[in-house]
Amino acid sequence: MLILVPSFTRQHLLRPPQPLHQHLRLQQHQQRPRQPKRAERSFDPTKARATSLGLFSCTLITMTLPELTQARAELTHALEAINEHGERVSLAVPAERALTVYVDKRELVTLMTLGAHPEWLVLGFLRNQRLVSSVQDIASITVDWSVGAAAVKTKAGIDQIEQRTAKKVVTTGCGQGSVFGDLMDEVDAIALPPATITQAQLYGILNAIRLQESTYKSAGSVHGCALFEGEEMLLFVEDVGRHNAIDTIAGWMWLQERNMAGDNKVFYTTGRLTSEMVIKSAQMGVPVVVSRSGITQMGLQVAQTVGLCAIGRATNKHFLCYSGSERLVSQPELAGPKIARH
Repeated sequence: MLILVPSFTRQHLLRPPQPLHQHLRLQQHQQRPRQPKRAERSFDPTKARATSLGLFSCTLITMTLPELTQARAELTHALEAINEHGERVSLAVPAERALTVYVDKRELVTLMTLGAHPEWLVLGFLRNQRLVSSVQDIASITVDWSVGAAAVKTKAGIDQIEQRTAKKVVTTGCGQGSVFGDLMDEVDAIALPPATITQAQLYGILNAIRLQESTYKSAGSVHGCALFEGEEMLLFVEDVGRHNAIDTIAGWMWLQERNMAGDNKVFYTTGRLTSEMVIKSAQMGVPVVVSRSGITQMGLQVAQTVGLCAIGRATNKHFLCYSGSERLVSQPELAGPKIARH
């Protein structure tokens, strides 16, 4: 992130060292050497303006993002199995590996993950656990799969980390998620932006998911999550647990320029909308959540509390809007004829 600060000093250009940072290209205008004064010289307002602007230069201050490794692991594992006919068949199953997170050399948690984007996962986990309030607080995240560890180095430590991580709630879901502290902490303080989604956009999202190449199609047994802006898919992530997938998306959003806002975004998940999933979506500032599965009672309660539009059972043309229906622009003519459901 770059901030321009007016000054009368010579302009300095500092490059962000992070490979994941989206660099801004700035064109530096060099001042021309002063021409000797002539006896008679016509006044050119354009040149005069350029000269006056040249008096003011900018000192470029670099707000550095954390240094991240780019550790990647194989997403599937090949094996042979015996089918119902007694035949030996070759297939692939999703990988699953343990990643122990250390914060300033203190062991925090072990995450079971597919291993696609471990640095984003760790960053998003710290954000959604409310342990770190700004991406600028993190100096680096180093992942080493040879020892199954992620080392997080902060710039000034995490205040009262022992007390804040003493209470742990084991949440529902495959991969068994964990949340430190009270699940409902700070929920009442969340204010979501006034965004809407049309039924046509919803159908566009479902079609994009249907066409998306995925580990699930080749190996099954994983959850997928995606972030959309309108009908455009910005990021698709799969993991053995849906909470890992949403944490990875949260970490990616945090690394984007100006900490990407969620005001015009839609979050999609293949998993059910539990309280954990709804809370994390709301913390990311995303006001609309879509799932091909259903919603739990507590997930519904949280969605209603924060004013989040929760849409479930979303497949093909069918869906159910459980909460926040004022955010859904209904277009029933797009749904086609009614199909009797037994």
